[in-house]
Amino acid sequence: MPGDVVVGQPAHQRAIAAFLHAAADGPAALLIEGEPGIGKTTLWLAAVEQAQKAGFRVLSTRAAAAESVLAYTALADLLDEVDAGAWAELPTPQLLAVDQVLMRADSDAVTDQRAVAAAFLSVIERVAEQGPVLLAVDDLQWVDPSSMHVMAFAARRLTGPAGLLATVRTEPGDGAGAAWLQLPRPEAVNRIRLRPLNVSDLHAAVSARLRRPFSRPTIGRIHQVSGGNPFYAIELARAIDEKASGTDPALPRTLTDVVRTRLGALEPEVHDALLAASCLAAPTVDLVSSATRSDDDELVDLLETAESQGIIAIDGNRIQFSHPLLARGVYTQAPPGRRRSMHRRLAEIVDEPELRARHLALAATSGDEVTLRALDMAAESARVRGAPAAAAELLDLAIGLGGDTPDRRLLSALHHFDAGDQERAAAVLEEAIGQLPPGDLRAEALTRLAVVRLYNEGFFEAARVLREALDEVRDNRALRVQALVTLAYALFHGNSVHDAVATAEEAATAAEELDNPHLLSMALGMVVMMRFAAGDGFDAELLQRALELEDPEALTPLVFRPSVQQALLLEWTGQLEQARAQLDKIRARCLEKGEEGEHVFISQHVVTTAIMHGDFAEARAMTEDALDKAHQLGGHTPQFLTQSLRALLTAFAGQEAAAREAIEEALEASRRTGTVRLAARVRSALAFLELSLGNYEAVVAAVEPMLSQFDPQSTPTELPDAAYLPDAVEALVQLERLEEAEPLIVALERNGRRVQRPWMLAVGARSRAILLAAQGDLDGAHAAASSALRIHHDMPMPFERGRTLLILGQIERRQRKKESASAYLQEACEVFETLGVPLWAARARAELSRSNVGPRRDGQLTPSEQRVAELAASGMKNRDVATALFISPKTVEANLARIYRKLGIKSRAELGRHIGRPNETGT
Repeated sequence: MPGDVVVGQPAHQRAIAAFLHAAADGPAALLIEGEPGIGKTTLWLAAVEQAQKAGFRVLSTRAAAAESVLAYTALADLLDEVDAGAWAELPTPQLLAVDQVLMRADSDAVTDQRAVAAAFLSVIERVAEQGPVLLAVDDLQWVDPSSMHVMAFAARRLTGPAGLLATVRTEPGDGAGAAWLQLPRPEAVNRIRLRPLNVSDLHAAVSARLRRPFSRPTIGRIHQVSGGNPFYAIELARAIDEKASGTDPALPRTLTDVVRTRLGALEPEVHDALLAASCLAAPTVDLVSSATRSDDDELVDLLETAESQGIIAIDGNRIQFSHPLLARGVYTQAPPGRRRSMHRRLAEIVDEPELRARHLALAATSGDEVTLRALDMAAESARVRGAPAAAAELLDLAIGLGGDTPDRRLLSALHHFDAGDQERAAAVLEEAIGQLPPGDLRAEALTRLAVVRLYNEGFFEAARVLREALDEVRDNRALRVQALVTLAYALFHGNSVHDAVATAEEAATAAEELDNPHLLSMALGMVVMMRFAAGDGFDAELLQRALELEDPEALTPLVFRPSVQQALLLEWTGQLEQARAQLDKIRARCLEKGEEGEHVFISQHVVTTAIMHGDFAEARAMTEDALDKAHQLGGHTPQFLTQSLRALLTAFAGQEAAAREAIEEALEASRRTGTVRLAARVRSALAFLELSLGNYEAVVAAVEPMLSQFDPQSTPTELPDAAYLPDAVEALVQLERLEEAEPLIVALERNGRRVQRPWMLAVGARSRAILLAAQGDLDGAHAAASSALRIHHDMPMPFERGRTLLILGQIERRQRKKESASAYLQEACEVFETLGVPLWAARARAELSRSNVGPRRDGQLTPSEQRVAELAASGMKNRDVATALFISPKTVEANLARIYRKLGIKSRAELGRHIGRPNETGT
């Protein structure tokens, strides 16, 4: 595979040197892979030493295969080597997360896995600011799931000089290990795949370890039996050494036989001490002494016996097996009854609830009440520490021991979901639903399944499951409110707005009867949102009540929070400064807490607000960041949201190919998730692109799904859903479909007056101006465009103002008001150029060139007439000329009539002959 280095110490050293050189400049990873006993740890230790000599700050952990591993064990090891100053100034959520990981928190405050991940990344980045840092992990495959999640999160987001060096156990035929490990640049992850040694290299390794040479026939047999595996070979050589000189011992044929032979000669008391050590992730002399009920002196004698035989090493109070295979061999070769007895003893000794519960579970064959209660308490402790994967595992242990209750299954699913394992969460819930009788518990399971479906399969499926849940609810009124609020949101995105309003109102009515202020705040906020979407305006008073009831510390998705809904409504009603201030605060909070899914959601609103405000630089930067996070998160919804943003930005930038690619990707994601309403917004971006290019037929085709359902009397015209209407009007007018444009304009004008929405009033007046100009009423068109421009002065949307300036300039040019027309068009050109909207800047420049004309002698063509003449003479039809010059076909006809009159001709054939004669055309 690419990046592999095969056999040979020089090649290994070159790979390590290259890795350290790369990591000193930016994120890089080196994985040392191979089968058990192949020498991974030896090479890892050599690489760690080399990194230290190169000036790296090394943070290391050596994972253990023990069953009783505490959540965040590996992470705590890594952080334990960091000075506390590295996290002293972290945001409060991250500071709490570090304290929980290091088990220093002196309160019951709950942290979150995402905050833990964000905190770890922040600490590593701060350490890297002082110089290159190396995260060194031995036996990556045994890292506890909670630490693995955080390490994966951090690795994908590293930016500074940082490297990750890890050993990974693989078996023959395995693919690349640690597939979850990804860096910002995929090519920065390289691997050394250790292969079996040849006879010569094996002899050197064995001789160096045992400090004596072996004959060629002996080493040949050792190589044959061991297959070139260094650990296996050393143990075979040791077995030969321990036999009487001159004999030909029967050599063990497998690694298991090697371990059994190695451990078989030990005294029972030594076995007992080693078994205690093998049951612990971090064994110490004190713990082993307590578990074996030996006094310290006696235990030290026993352990020294094992140490003298190279089975363990004692470093101060810590005990470490010389090789993981020996630890695993001690554990697996002990009879099951002895293992359970040892775990029972250890459960009486350890302090941490999670470790105690794990030992109790491993000591049991079925769940007694003490064990099950301990597992429940440990799961809750893990949840509080922000380790949902560990919490789920503990509950699954309880379920497996016979404690299979609906409550445990629901909690297990919730923890799996929080840990990012949505498939496992869905499987647990589906199994529970299949076993539960009708009633509140089944309704709760269905409600949770609907949330999983919302993330995975979209709104249609979520709505179906929520309806089923509501049919099951009996007495749990709070659950009914939660299901109704979520259903209203799903219906809204499925384009059933009126059903969504009714559902939200039902939720609010039910919530009024409960003593649960936050739940009522969610219901009221959803009522405000759904009524706004239905065109009933912005009920600021009702939203204020929802804000007063909201609990800022409650674990609630952003979309259901009134404080977030307020920011979105400010955005959609054109109050952009206030919206941006609130959105920035929400986004910062998401970053502090590591809520990347929520960050992608809020980023789309930060970007659209920046676009409306004309800050395209910020919009582009935020979009790139959101695209990166969406790629890391995976899933259809984040991809849809970010591709929608990319589509809109590339359309404004005039990057046609990139815009079309993003639009198609977003539409495909919408088809998978059932996001009908959001798909309409993507079609709006496509319509805008086509309008910018002058493809008027394509504009109408893009918005046809929305126009076909548009009722001028009842369909709302609020942002962002109605953003396509001004573009549709302009295209319809250009295509001379004036009767179809009229009702759209009327709806914008009427609704704008009804809810006093500046955007509707401005674009409605501009659209009216376009229509009147096409009908020949230039005075009426001028009055409408001037009215639109006055509204723009109080509306911070520079691009929209630029479009109105362009229309007003075109109208005044047709009215022969050349000086003021030029001024409006010049200003429009400056607006578009400042914003970086090239297609619209080109359109404004073309209009400006047509208006900047001086007195001409009779028969001389104006610049605009000259351009029309050239295109018409080339064989283009009137509609094609209109598209090329951003004017209507009727304007082309009027120009041609003047051209024919000035030149004294009557046909295009004559026009073609005149175009080549400059003196006659006045050029």
